[in-house]
Amino acid sequence: MSLDCCEDLKNAQDWEYVGNGDKVPRERGGTATTQRLYPSPTLHSKSMVSHIRSVNFDTSRCETHEAISWISHPMDEKNCLDAGPTREEFEKGTITTDRSVAQQSAQLSIDVENAAGISDQQLAAPASDQDNIVDWDGPKDPQNPQNWTSTRKWMILILNSAITSNQAMSSTIFAPGVPQAMRDFHSNNQALATLLISIFVIGLAIGPLFLSPLSELYGRSPLMHASNFSFLFAAIVCAVSVNIPMLLVFRLIMGVSTISLGGGYVADMMEPERRGRAMNVWTVGPVLAPVIGPIVGGFISLKTSWRWSFGLVGIAGVFSIVACFAFLPETFPPRLLERKAVRLRKETGNPLLRSKHDKGQTPAQLFRLSIMRPTKMLVGSPIVGIVSLFLAIAYSYMYLLFTTFTSVFETTYGFNAGEAGLSYLGLGIGSLVGQYTLDVFMKWYRKKQLLKNGKLQPEDQLPPLIIAGLLLSIGLFWYGWSLEYKVHWIVPIIGTSVCGIGITFFFVAVQTYLVEAYTIYAASALAANTVVRCVFGVTIPLAGPHLYNRLGLGWGNTLLGFLALIVAPASLWLLKYGERIRNSPRFMPKL
Repeated sequence: MSLDCCEDLKNAQDWEYVGNGDKVPRERGGTATTQRLYPSPTLHSKSMVSHIRSVNFDTSRCETHEAISWISHPMDEKNCLDAGPTREEFEKGTITTDRSVAQQSAQLSIDVENAAGISDQQLAAPASDQDNIVDWDGPKDPQNPQNWTSTRKWMILILNSAITSNQAMSSTIFAPGVPQAMRDFHSNNQALATLLISIFVIGLAIGPLFLSPLSELYGRSPLMHASNFSFLFAAIVCAVSVNIPMLLVFRLIMGVSTISLGGGYVADMMEPERRGRAMNVWTVGPVLAPVIGPIVGGFISLKTSWRWSFGLVGIAGVFSIVACFAFLPETFPPRLLERKAVRLRKETGNPLLRSKHDKGQTPAQLFRLSIMRPTKMLVGSPIVGIVSLFLAIAYSYMYLLFTTFTSVFETTYGFNAGEAGLSYLGLGIGSLVGQYTLDVFMKWYRKKQLLKNGKLQPEDQLPPLIIAGLLLSIGLFWYGWSLEYKVHWIVPIIGTSVCGIGITFFFVAVQTYLVEAYTIYAASALAANTVVRCVFGVTIPLAGPHLYNRLGLGWGNTLLGFLALIVAPASLWLLKYGERIRNSPRFMPKL
């Protein structure tokens, strides 16, 4: 059955049906406007609607189109005649009005064949905006990275750790070859020699400020691919450098290209109770790599040329690119949901479908917010600044040791370049011991906190910081005074292993805490942390030679050890008040 109708009322009065179908006058002023189509749509009859195949409206100057359904109870025929078309006219299927005012026509078809099974509210109400939100298909959706198999998750995490490790190793693999490079470039400037090592860390401070937040806009994979290619190009240029400025510039680019998204991958894929162990496993590579670098670089410089230290990381970079394309999928949930929304818009033709993370912002707005996010966290959240300062102390001490090991052991014990590289083993062994002991301790501590509180808080990751400050201080005292009195070379190396345990505790505790506290924005939180620790990592090592020349190896390292002790009581304070500060609206920047 079809219905052709349009009303163009020129009177100031119209009739509206209310309640049981009685009509009441409704006053209107001004020019004629199109009113509600007859009959009143306030009541629906499923029995009548089920017989209607479609309703077609031929309208002119109509401002409101509404579906018509016949009223199930008897109508007042007289009122119907006064108000508009009669029931007989409706039965015939054609209702006419003055068509002299018609200027255009439109078709509205409503298929109501199965309307008897739909509620009155569903017939009357438009589709809810909630229906256009794209989310996971339930808590067990296999497309959600947290529902991937454990094997796949750990493979992705270990691969990412290996790629980051190669990039991190390039920060120190060149250290034993610096004296040889300075001779090749006919320079004996000690500050310039130190800068050749530490300029990588300057780049490492710059890169995460835009690479990490962009991974929260475009996804993890595109940023991984871009940084891998940039790193490979810079490594090749460093290997063929013809002067110190050229080497410095591309060492800086290597640092900028070193992207650390491990915390982001952990937040994407791992459940809260598994994030601590996942961060511990991921950290093994990036923490060990700067230790392994000088050992490998020492023997490369001894047997060939310092240029092959860049050649080696460049070859590893090629494998990283291939492995990244082959085995490293996108894991960032908002990006995956956005892809799903794009696919569904094409399949359904519904342009209103959008990801649940879509806030309706333009690409320019999203880009600006993403770039500013690490800075907002650092400035607006005291928690990020405090824990970043803790890790900055440990990181700067590690690089101070890296930049002075070669000269200290060559001068004190007469080591050659290859043997001096072995002095880094203490930090490496300490890091491995620290990884294992921390995993055992945190497994017990998390279980204890779950039994006590029923859930885990980000602050449950902080207790290792208390121990870390004490261990780093003890290790520095041990290392400094054993060198001062020139005892057997193994003694200071054992001291550095204690430092390695403490440094590992710092890394894992701080990074896991930030991942737990900022989950979806974990990459930006870690980027803010990286900026602070890299600034310290550049400046403190530059003062290392002057510190040892003025105070000696014993008192110089003792001073550093006392400063590290401050972390222990500060960590206790943070453990007590951290949750209150973190949840305070005053310290929650808009991200």
